[in-house]
Amino acid sequence: MNRTVQEVTERLAERSAATRGAYLARVGAAAAEARRRGPARTALGCANLAHGFAACSPADKLALRGAERPGVAIVSAYNDMLSAHQPFETYPAILKRAVREAGGVAQFAGGVPAMCDGVTQGRAGMELSLYSREVIAMATAVALAHDMFDGALLLGVCDKIVPGLLIGALHFGHLPAVFVPAGPMPSGLPNKVKARTRQLFAEGKVGREEMLDAEARSYHSPGTCTFYGTANSNQVLMEVMGLHLPGATFVNPGTGLRDALTAAAAERVVQITAHGAAYTPVAEVVDEKALVNAAVALLATGGSTNHTLHLVAIAAAAGVELLWDDLAALSGVVPLLTRMYPNGQADVNHFQAAGGMQALIGDLLDAGLLHEDVLTVAGRGLGHYRGAPALKEGALVWEERTTGSGDLDVLRPVSEPFSADGGIHMVSGNLGRAVSKVSAVRPEHLVVEAPARVFDDQSELLAAFEAGELDGEDFVAVIRYQGPRANGMPELHKLTPPLAVLLDRGQRVALVTDGRMSGASGKVPAAIHLSPEAADGGPIALVRDGDLLRLDAAAGTLDLLVPAAELAARTPAGRPLTDEEWVGTGRELFAVFRHAAGPAERGGGIFAPSGAEGRATPTAGETGGAAASTALGAGEAAAFAASGA
Repeated sequence: MNRTVQEVTERLAERSAATRGAYLARVGAAAAEARRRGPARTALGCANLAHGFAACSPADKLALRGAERPGVAIVSAYNDMLSAHQPFETYPAILKRAVREAGGVAQFAGGVPAMCDGVTQGRAGMELSLYSREVIAMATAVALAHDMFDGALLLGVCDKIVPGLLIGALHFGHLPAVFVPAGPMPSGLPNKVKARTRQLFAEGKVGREEMLDAEARSYHSPGTCTFYGTANSNQVLMEVMGLHLPGATFVNPGTGLRDALTAAAAERVVQITAHGAAYTPVAEVVDEKALVNAAVALLATGGSTNHTLHLVAIAAAAGVELLWDDLAALSGVVPLLTRMYPNGQADVNHFQAAGGMQALIGDLLDAGLLHEDVLTVAGRGLGHYRGAPALKEGALVWEERTTGSGDLDVLRPVSEPFSADGGIHMVSGNLGRAVSKVSAVRPEHLVVEAPARVFDDQSELLAAFEAGELDGEDFVAVIRYQGPRANGMPELHKLTPPLAVLLDRGQRVALVTDGRMSGASGKVPAAIHLSPEAADGGPIALVRDGDLLRLDAAAGTLDLLVPAAELAARTPAGRPLTDEEWVGTGRELFAVFRHAAGPAERGGGIFAPSGAEGRATPTAGETGGAAASTALGAGEAAAFAASGA
């Protein structure tokens, strides 16, 4: 193993010993009970069980009355407004048939919401986007709370949906969970052409019809958007964490191979229930090593900055305290191996054709940058994920990929990377800590020192751009009151085209915000997710127009160049909207989330870490095996060991 990767993993395990131990003890008790009792539904009273199978077919009713066949929950984010989720319409029938043939019974247990950030960008609905992750986690818990199920098939693709599904499933950690992806749409309008058209539209050089035509040729069919944003970063992370079947990530929908992989996921979840020969609870899959593997894959591919929030929240659900410091340490040793838009011109279909996940995982394993000794839904060992799926005479097989990249412009080996370090840097200074995605930023733009232009809403910056007020000057745009406690931490992706226009004109510009940029954030240097946020007393609220700001994404620094005494004498300017003002588009229903949201560094969520319920959140000082032993009752620890997990 790479020494830094190993050290980060060890620190992560030590730091999380108390919460992880308490989480595993709780899950282990449920696992031991599942193995002792048989299918979960056998603990239900007659009326409860009758309600649970009342709508089933006669054959499934008979099976559910008995105590032999495991029950499998299907939890889906299907809706036909999202292209990425539209293929899920036909999945339940495929999954139910395959589960039945494998010896189980599947039921559609629940649907979860699935917001499209592409539709809500710049709209009030985007202020509910991050909060929807928590709603999805809770909806997943509601679906699994019926005590009818011994495993789960989770159908989701996009931004908050996959993290929400996984967070919910981890609270039922004794159940095996297999993610079932839908795959990307075929390639459409080249990303370079789309990006250029967006900039021309921002400058008023093309009209709405031409812009809409370009967008419609980019997003043109069922399947995930093909750029490497949060949706496709989700899929990469699920595969490298061992929650997909090998090679399932980037197979296009509507193909025979896609259907075969969907059916195989259903068959596999039956095999890995507590009543099969290969019990694989999701709590054991998502451990410290798997989380480090996910972080490595994120960095190696220049993935979405949203995962600096989502990975932290997922880890907390598994009782693990993942910090931005861990990501920063890994970024120093993990090379950038892919060029996918917005970090290049290729899309995920080109990446798949170049060797895809099999080439990427195999090379990272060979370089000692991924932990091989992990539990996955395919079995023990990440080596399973060297195999690429294929149909041979109608049968699904996996063939190990023994060659490297087929296109070095898209995917490179560790020995010949695009960059020596990962595509995401952490920056810090007297304004706090922030995230900077550097994989798409030219080297000459990594350092920006310029006067601040301060805005309390993205619409103010867009209006200033349209009025020509930003022309011809270097500046750092400061967009504040955009954090989780202010307005839900919306993505500010609509700022990318106008700022990119100014950058292309030769102005030196950058962005500093306590809000988010999307996985599609590109060439404009930015420090995002700034923590603490303005609404929580962060010093970004003290910045004034004209203050010198220096962002050095290469060195990892972000500094307001104002004397400390002068800064200390200032009072915050601006303010977030009040609850009475933050209304419309259903936002008022989420006011409680604003008041409960944690800082970006902790994932921006509302849930306590698993294992920390009823106690203070552990600090870095609460480490070591002794803390774990204190948190665990002897009987609980023994129960998990006895479960075989």
